[in-house]
Amino acid sequence: MTKRDYYEILGVRKDVNESELKKAYRGQAIKFHPDKNPDNKEAEEKFKEASEAYEVLKDPKKRQMYDQFGHDGLKGSGFQGFSGFDDIFSSFGDIFGDFFGFEGGGGRGRGRGGPQRGDSLRYDLQISFMDAVQGIETNIEFEKYVSCGQCSGSGAKKGTSAATCPDCRGSGQVVRSQGFFSIQTTCGRCHGKGSVIKEKCKECYGHGKIAEKRKVSVKVPAGVDTGSKLRLTGEGGEGVKGGPAGDLYVIIHVKPHNIFKRNGNDVYSDVDVSFAQAALGAEIEIPSLDGTGKLHVPPGTQTHDVFKMEGAGISHLRGYGRGDQIIQVIVRTPQKISDRERELLQELADIRGEKVQKKNAGFFQKQWKKMTS
Repeated sequence: MTKRDYYEILGVRKDVNESELKKAYRGQAIKFHPDKNPDNKEAEEKFKEASEAYEVLKDPKKRQMYDQFGHDGLKGSGFQGFSGFDDIFSSFGDIFGDFFGFEGGGGRGRGRGGPQRGDSLRYDLQISFMDAVQGIETNIEFEKYVSCGQCSGSGAKKGTSAATCPDCRGSGQVVRSQGFFSIQTTCGRCHGKGSVIKEKCKECYGHGKIAEKRKVSVKVPAGVDTGSKLRLTGEGGEGVKGGPAGDLYVIIHVKPHNIFKRNGNDVYSDVDVSFAQAALGAEIEIPSLDGTGKLHVPPGTQTHDVFKMEGAGISHLRGYGRGDQIIQVIVRTPQKISDRERELLQELADIRGEKVQKKNAGFFQKQWKKMTS
């Protein structure tokens, strides 16, 4: 069956703005709502049709596709219309909330009286650079809320008990009538618990839980980096009414190193070599993640030349092997030299035909500095 034009369904112009579009859909939704038209298949189809039209036109990207290519343009966007009323209510909770003045929308919300999963917790763990490289097992201490031992988690004073909520009669939900609509919302008095406490426990002040210090061991694998997240299942907050406990997420923060810098699984470092080592070549010891390593410096090496030691970097966190160590050479010129060293360097300069400063030129250089300072 050929689909009707979405603008025609809602009775709006193609240049309709957001507020006008919302107002038009509201009118259609109220007119053809199933609660107002029980067992009316035609009204049901029009309600679904209007909801589908609004779903497309309220989304700028979908609206643009529809304006350019019509219904065919939406086939590749992932939008398949609505299969039933639950689908509609889940998509338009905000609309129905605006219409009837409640949060959650749709009147088909689930109660909160059943088991609930406990809260997830976060712990920020700071470790050294080498601990991140090699891995470490450490203990962490944090606070979590557990059931109060004084009241066994009821929140009521010892010897008393919670009473059934008079507003929702224990269901945790209340029904509000708005004309032809019946809207079910969470009870405002008991907040969905179904019960209220008249005399609160002195230990937990009616919350049913108290803060408790907890110490657990954490295995940090080799290769983690700042932002890595470890999950400790069941170490989060306790569940409600038999629900499972939440999880504890450990967020890693790695301190900087004074020698190594990390980029992915590669590690970078600088190494100083002398003029003679750079000119003649040498094999030198360098710091590495495993302690020390040997680097072959070929003759004629220049400052900022880069060498790579394969497999000397950081272990891959989710796989095999390691990154590389990237070494940048810095040729250092000596600031103080002996007379014999000066003679040798002077001889080298003479052989290469290079002009250099003579030893007795130091006096004139000092005088020039005084004059220009």
